Amino acid sequence: MHRLTPTTIRRLAATTSFNKRSFASASPTSWDDNDTAAHHTNSLTKLFNPTDDHAALREMVRSFTQREVEPQALEYNRSETFNSSLFRKFGSQNGGLGILGLTAPEEFGGTGLSDATAVSIVHEELSYSDPALCLSYLAHSILLVNNLAVNASNEQLSRFMPGICDGSKIGGMCMSEPDAGTDVLGMKSNAVYDSVRDGFILNGTKMWITNGTLTGKETGDLFLVYARTGTEKRSDITQFVVEGGMEGFSVGQKISDKLGMRASPTAELVFENVFLPAKTHVVGDVNGATLCMMRNLEIERVALAAMAVGIARRSLDEMIAYASNRPAFGKSNLYGFGQVQKHISESYAEYMAGKCYLYAMANGLDLSTYGNGLDADGVKLYCAQMSKNVADRAIQVMGGYGYCGEYTVERLWRDAKLLEIGGGTNESHHKNMARDLHKLNGNKLQ
Repeated sequence: MHRLTPTTIRRLAATTSFNKRSFASASPTSWDDNDTAAHHTNSLTKLFNPTDDHAALREMVRSFTQREVEPQALEYNRSETFNSSLFRKFGSQNGGLGILGLTAPEEFGGTGLSDATAVSIVHEELSYSDPALCLSYLAHSILLVNNLAVNASNEQLSRFMPGICDGSKIGGMCMSEPDAGTDVLGMKSNAVYDSVRDGFILNGTKMWITNGTLTGKETGDLFLVYARTGTEKRSDITQFVVEGGMEGFSVGQKISDKLGMRASPTAELVFENVFLPAKTHVVGDVNGATLCMMRNLEIERVALAAMAVGIARRSLDEMIAYASNRPAFGKSNLYGFGQVQKHISESYAEYMAGKCYLYAMANGLDLSTYGNGLDADGVKLYCAQMSKNVADRAIQVMGGYGYCGEYTVERLWRDAKLLEIGGGTNESHHKNMARDLHKLNGNKLQ
């Protein structure tokens, strides 16, 4: 079985045909063609790619994205269907890319690249072409695989991890409910211990679950599910593994006609007296999952910020390419107009500010720790709004063409909106950051 390790990353990148220019039509001012490019590369390479392994990972994923992800993105967006066959190529079977277990231990089928920078690189590169497919990747690789990697026992890792790393099983995580989204601790799903059978009986409904269904009928293959196991609101929450096909586990409805992320399946999942053996399907301690939840929210928010950076980069590339080739009002192209230059220059400055914030934060983040919420919230808050603004400017520069699906940016604009809601709303980030900054008393900022 092929496993993606730092060594194989370098080998695969070295043998992969990779076009370093933009997927968009190259503009006369392409960074690869002038001194600005060299200065840009020399000054920021170590921030965005701190090691040779990270640089090789980026090159490999970018090449795969250009070759495999880009050509199918518009089709699956229009049909609101999930490209499961392509998604499985992210796994390690049959010479696949091997990134589904990006942060999982090698001995259980993962890559061993347990760092937030690698997470950011992969999410940025995939979202350049298909944010929806990347969102499904995030739900599987971060909310499911990474959560198990950090919190599960070795026995559970041996049992569940190989299938979700090699791509034979696809799943996610269940936290939100119909009446408990941002107020996640208000969840009502509950699991009651049955001493006779030594297991828990799970009942409840989860909403907005990415990869909840792959076909619209059956559930996905494997999920981490948070449920209440006591009366204390903040602490009595436990994490369970629920497998597709378990009696009482079903799809309530597939969520269709979404504004964006249409190629990423979203579902309501229903649990009716689902029996979960305590020895094999309880992850971590009973009544001990709140910390697991908060820890995983931090890396989720970093990954979502990376998706925003990828969306902004693509929007900027499309904006520059279009303006460089579209004649208007007797000028050779739109690039000569000050209004257009304002859109492009402000977009670039905001994109670079977000990207620098993202990688500065990710490069210092330890996935096993907790307490990084201020900047996990901050980087997602900034990058989510930034990506939507950049996509909006791209539509404005491209006019009627930008408003049409064929030109990509309208899809990116719609996809970007979710980043202001999913994984924590902007308003929740405001609340969390204000709380954390108040604790600093205003005198410990760097």
